[in-house]
Amino acid sequence: MTLNPLAVELNEMLKKEAPAVLEMMSDLGQRYYFPKGILSQSAEAKEKAHRYNATIGIALEGGQPMHLPCIRKFIPEIPAKDLFPYAPVAGKPELRERWKKKQLAENPRLSGRKYSNPVVTSALTHGLSLLSEMFVNPGDVILLPDQLWGNYRLTFEVRQGGKVVTFPFYQGEGFNLSGFKEAVDRIAKEKKKLISILNFPNNPTGYTPTTAEAEGIARTLIQGAEGGARVVAICDDAYFNLVYDDRCVGESLFGFLAGEHPNLLAVRLDGATKEQFVWGFRVGFLSYAAAGPGDLDKVHQALEKKTCGAIRAGISNSPHLSQSLISKAIEDPSYPSEQAQKRQILRARALRVKEVLSAPKYREVWEAYPFNSGYFMCLKLKTVDAEPLRLHLLDRYGLGVIATAKRDLRIAFSCLELNQLADVFETIYLGVKDLAP
Repeated sequence: MTLNPLAVELNEMLKKEAPAVLEMMSDLGQRYYFPKGILSQSAEAKEKAHRYNATIGIALEGGQPMHLPCIRKFIPEIPAKDLFPYAPVAGKPELRERWKKKQLAENPRLSGRKYSNPVVTSALTHGLSLLSEMFVNPGDVILLPDQLWGNYRLTFEVRQGGKVVTFPFYQGEGFNLSGFKEAVDRIAKEKKKLISILNFPNNPTGYTPTTAEAEGIARTLIQGAEGGARVVAICDDAYFNLVYDDRCVGESLFGFLAGEHPNLLAVRLDGATKEQFVWGFRVGFLSYAAAGPGDLDKVHQALEKKTCGAIRAGISNSPHLSQSLISKAIEDPSYPSEQAQKRQILRARALRVKEVLSAPKYREVWEAYPFNSGYFMCLKLKTVDAEPLRLHLLDRYGLGVIATAKRDLRIAFSCLELNQLADVFETIYLGVKDLAP
């Protein structure tokens, strides 16, 4: 297939400044480019068309975006220009700048390191989808723990033909660093390319590594890159900041990996979905951090343009209203205290779960996987299978939980009030006793 000249130009830039990054990209990723078509012509007109601008693909009335009063009345405080027009493909510039400032404030290890301006995605699932298109060819290995969010398989295996390979997530009460290292070393040797997804706090188990474990994870991936493998390290930070134990690492692993080796491309996915408790707003961010002696600003710009090409080809752009609201919220003086208050509520629920689970009788029927963060925790059942128990709890007790594996049950304590938690686990216990008296 003949590549578009714009794709060729971006590929040549990557080949010159960061050749390993170009080698990491999928065939589709190498084909992507951001077109110099309607969007670029409209941008030029916005700057220079002082008399009339007949390029904009929206309707105007009285110099403002045309809109229906029956919709406008529900959002009176946001200017019409921040509501109704299309947002830029990469996202609102002011939101991207504010989010990057927030990232730097929350991740001190990023200080002095180069990484891209975050591109706005339609939440993190969209970001994962973009990365699968950009970096996964059929047969490429995606390394994940055996405790994983099931949608990864749809995104990377079903859509792009990658192969998910897992390792045991836990070793004792912590992260299985030796199992992770064994898997990284083996795949790096066999395939010479590795895509590793680091999802902390973990969905479904609600575990975040300690600082020492995070350093070990980063060291393992860097060593894989030093050995010659092309490593794409994706930090899925959907539940970032929601940690309830001081021993947890306080930063994203993105800061541990950014700029560490030319053969390692660090990628971060984070967003407002869980951090700001706006699940339906669908606002996420995708950031790249390459390394090496080349011009990293050019590398990041090339990756951004290819990502924007993928966005343009798929959804065109992300919702404008959500971006405007998130941008304003970040700048609101009450934002830090309000976020901390909600985080404290979730922390109290997590600690209450640990207290409830300390009852000796529960140890007869299940073992709780270590958890210290996020929305969830998991039980490893000892006497019954998870799916029959799930159905029984629904039918007899009206209790809904998730079966994630043959003997694993996920409970979302995030959606339960403090005074409901003891009853929930007692009901699960009764259900186990019903099936395995």
